[in-house]
Amino acid sequence: MTSAIETLSPKAARRIALAAQGFGEARPVAAVSRRHIAGVIARTGLLQIDSVNVLTRMHYLPLFSRLGDYLRALLEEAAWGKPARRTLFEYWAHEASLLPVEMQPLLRWRMARADRGEGVWGGIRPYAGERRPEADALLARIAAEGPMAASDLDGAKGKGGWWGWSDSKTALEWLFWTGRITTRTRRASFERVYDLAERVLPAAVVAAPTPDEPEAHRALLSIAAKALGVATTKDLRDYFRQSPEDARLGVADLVESGELIPVQVEGWAQQAYLHRAARRPRRIEAQALLAPFDPIVWERSRTERLFGFRYRIEIYTPAHKREHGYYVLPFLLGDALVARVDLKSDRAASVLRVQAAHAEPYAPPDVAERLADELRLMTRWLGLERIVVEPKGDLAERLAVHMS
Repeated sequence: MTSAIETLSPKAARRIALAAQGFGEARPVAAVSRRHIAGVIARTGLLQIDSVNVLTRMHYLPLFSRLGDYLRALLEEAAWGKPARRTLFEYWAHEASLLPVEMQPLLRWRMARADRGEGVWGGIRPYAGERRPEADALLARIAAEGPMAASDLDGAKGKGGWWGWSDSKTALEWLFWTGRITTRTRRASFERVYDLAERVLPAAVVAAPTPDEPEAHRALLSIAAKALGVATTKDLRDYFRQSPEDARLGVADLVESGELIPVQVEGWAQQAYLHRAARRPRRIEAQALLAPFDPIVWERSRTERLFGFRYRIEIYTPAHKREHGYYVLPFLLGDALVARVDLKSDRAASVLRVQAAHAEPYAPPDVAERLADELRLMTRWLGLERIVVEPKGDLAERLAVHMS
């Protein structure tokens, strides 16, 4: 006889999800250390990378959301420092991501598929076939001469082609996708410098056995389930961009083993799964600005299911058609997304510009005051001197009062 499936309220599901992502704990009182950063990444499983730098680069923001003021150099050392102290590596996971080096074997199935020209962008696929000798020659050159960026070869940009990349840049990206090379470091322009993976990754990781594909998929789904707390199959597979079939089989195995517990969430049309180790806090007392690609909000349909909050990034929307702004961060207060702000770092003037501020209809009376506190903390973290609030959005006037 099977037991009845538990039903979770939307509020309970939201709190479980926030706790899984580290928002059920207070920020450190003492100075943030490498251990704190490793702890956040152990929870999230990855940090998404994005080149947009209007506020600060994407991968720095989830750590700020959870830890507050911290030295960005700590993340840079973990990701792009000396190989002996390297704890993170770059690869395609959710999107371009920083991941713990120990996870590299779990993604070798994706590297093997890329080597066959599967699952990669069309613009780089020829290097898995007729143009492979060009890529092999480039790999041999890196092996003999050392780390290289595309601009060290024939320039990062070419005429037309894939994103306007040069042939060398395109070949490098295919080699990166196959796992033969990885990012040795990043230049000030954020350009990748590539090197052989075995010269960057720890020897123990390079020598680690390669799990078979079903095992790797189960492991990735397990990491996603821990990071999400409660999730649908679509949520789980989206975390590391797994296929529906790979996810279906993996989820079934995790349910059979008892790691995932089928549950219903009120208002969710799809079956949900609770990780057996998920915390179930009665309260969440978070206060944080969330990056557009923070794992809490990066899957927009899940954001709507969890928070009743419709969120779209409008970077590619023409300015006159934008509803909330160019680079908009949701504001998490307690267990709800209560406001959103369009932020820009004006580094020349040392100003954090609030280009628009909007409150949700259910925002509490003290939303402007609490948001002002968080913006002051962000200003200090970014090394800026002051905040300027532009008169745009229904929250702007109240926010400006608390900034004066």
